Amino acid sequence: MPTPPDILRAASAELVVTDLERSRWFYTETLGLVVTAADDDALYLRGMEEYTHHSLVLRRGEQPALARLSYRVRTPADLDAAEAYFGALGLPTRRVPAGTTLGIGEAVRVLDPLGFPMELFHDVTHVPRLTQRYDLYHGVEPARLDHFNVMTPDIAAGHRFYSDLGFRCSETIEDESTLYAAWLARKSTVHDIALTGGAGPRLHHIAFFTPEARNVLHLCDVLGSLGNQAHIERGPGRHGVSNAFYVYLRDPDGHRVEIYTTDYYTGDPDNPTLRWDVRDERRRDFWGHAVVESWYREASTVLDLDGRPQQLLERAEPHEIDVVVGADGFTAARESLRQ
Repeated sequence: MPTPPDILRAASAELVVTDLERSRWFYTETLGLVVTAADDDALYLRGMEEYTHHSLVLRRGEQPALARLSYRVRTPADLDAAEAYFGALGLPTRRVPAGTTLGIGEAVRVLDPLGFPMELFHDVTHVPRLTQRYDLYHGVEPARLDHFNVMTPDIAAGHRFYSDLGFRCSETIEDESTLYAAWLARKSTVHDIALTGGAGPRLHHIAFFTPEARNVLHLCDVLGSLGNQAHIERGPGRHGVSNAFYVYLRDPDGHRVEIYTTDYYTGDPDNPTLRWDVRDERRRDFWGHAVVESWYREASTVLDLDGRPQQLLERAEPHEIDVVVGADGFTAARESLRQ
């Protein structure tokens, strides 16, 4: 096999939305992302720390969907490596010229084995970093895009694909025979991409990092005070996996967005994989709170390289939500509280 491209990190996502003005309200006025550029059909947004042109594109369309997940590579030569590597795997691969997406240089697009449209790029337009423009901070004060979470029926295949690309596995959810979810990273945090078991390919969520837990709580208070609390799907809470303090929101089209903080460093080469037993109620919420069923069942449609909706494949292995915990899980935790 050719050498795989050197991927640095999750860099941007492109979502199809049906009402661009309503989406502008949600992502800029409510969440606090900054508009780098806009036209009649698209918004290009970034967080306060980000000096690259954008980390989120919202493009007008008839049906909500994920159009693309993009990663930055270390050098322009990694685009040639990507073409050779994905070509050797027999995956649909395209080279697209600079400017195909505003602010992004030449890129390679590939449909990964799980059915997700993946883009790799190096050259990107630089814009002012707004870290110390505190006069512009509002909403949840988002610092940067952090990761993607996708739903796939074959977690093991996804784990192999991303591991071969050089991603490190930081955490898993599993039992004696089944892998239910995996968290994999190129940068020195818990994940750039997470794989969640379920019908797919579908996008579960994109996530933005915010500096403090108070930002998450403040956002919930603001949504409540404006009567927009229905956008809060789950949380606030503390994940067992990743240790993140989180809240999950649904945007006006139903795309899921996580706002989170306080995960941990994973950059050493011998960083161990933390393996969570699927029967441990703390894995998804460290405080043992039940997870709403929509969080397990609902996700965004994914498009192929030509913009067509992907056909869903069902998961053959057990689904995490169907695992019965019983007395050795949450019940045991409740019993300990009575003592």
